[in-house]
Amino acid sequence: MKFIWSCLMLLALGACNKPVADQAKLAENTSPNKPSSSYLDYSGRDDLLSGGVKLITINTPKGAFKVWTKRVGNNPKIKVLLLHGGPGMTHEYFEVFDSYFPNAGIEYYYYDQLGSHFSDQPDDQSLVDLPRYVEEVEQVRKALGLDASNFYLLGHSWGGILAMEYALKYQQNLKALIISNMVDSIPAYNDYAQKVLMPAMDQAVLKETQALEAAGKYEDPRYMELLIPHHYEKHVLRMPQATWPDPVNRSFKHVNAKIYVSMQGPSELGASGKLLKWDRSADLLAITVPTLTIGGQHDTMDPLYMAAMAAKVKHGRALTCPNGSHMSMYDDSVNYFTGLIRFIQDVDQAKF
Repeated sequence: MKFIWSCLMLLALGACNKPVADQAKLAENTSPNKPSSSYLDYSGRDDLLSGGVKLITINTPKGAFKVWTKRVGNNPKIKVLLLHGGPGMTHEYFEVFDSYFPNAGIEYYYYDQLGSHFSDQPDDQSLVDLPRYVEEVEQVRKALGLDASNFYLLGHSWGGILAMEYALKYQQNLKALIISNMVDSIPAYNDYAQKVLMPAMDQAVLKETQALEAAGKYEDPRYMELLIPHHYEKHVLRMPQATWPDPVNRSFKHVNAKIYVSMQGPSELGASGKLLKWDRSADLLAITVPTLTIGGQHDTMDPLYMAAMAAKVKHGRALTCPNGSHMSMYDDSVNYFTGLIRFIQDVDQAKF
């Protein structure tokens, strides 16, 4: 469990207490564009025999590798590519989207980035590089046949960093961008952790946690014993850990720690890896495609900062999930998916 918090950080009140009936209502009728009978008709598709799964060859400076993708649904106008957190996590925690996107008629793609569990895992740190990941996403886009008429890119946590970088280089290929639970600056993230999250923790717990970090004892069981109730269940996923949904647990189980530590660093309370100085706060104004920023009121990152990012881009909208944390798609799913699906529909219908 060592890497839970920070993997989702880059990735990056109690849990959502919406009545079950509200959840069911959203899943049942999220869109006036109810899926047609052809939504799950895969006949004529080259991924028919694999149920939507396609292994895509990625060319890198160190040779060719394969990454895993899976398509769900058919909608020629709306195709959402999901970029998971970490880096080094997996697509698995996005499986909650199965409960909402199909009834909205949205076609979407799971995708494990190179090095993640379902894709090839070359042991070469030179490949753990942000610009290379951007080129990987572009190769995936081409292989899946996504273009500016239908391509919606959603990045969560670390995936949000990757999505922003992709948009800054290749936004001509995008129809819309969704930045979920990620700020545009790691220094800003670390500042919020130090000035807001840490002072709000039980100070005895914080002192003991920092002492373990200073001693390099990240594997000590006591480290997670402290952080799960005092950090994770408050800011990462606001449910008792014993009740965390299976897709979340599988994604944590399958994390590639080498990739994660290289980019994020070993600490559960801030970034210290290759991304330490990453900052695009002055560059978002160059993004002109419709953009939605999503944050949680109890997130590991400043919800006000994430909301303000929507004003930096040319056409932005902000969504703050009042009951949500870093994984708002789970602990505030009603607000998360209502706002997300509405944004996608508005862009599709030229109402944004």
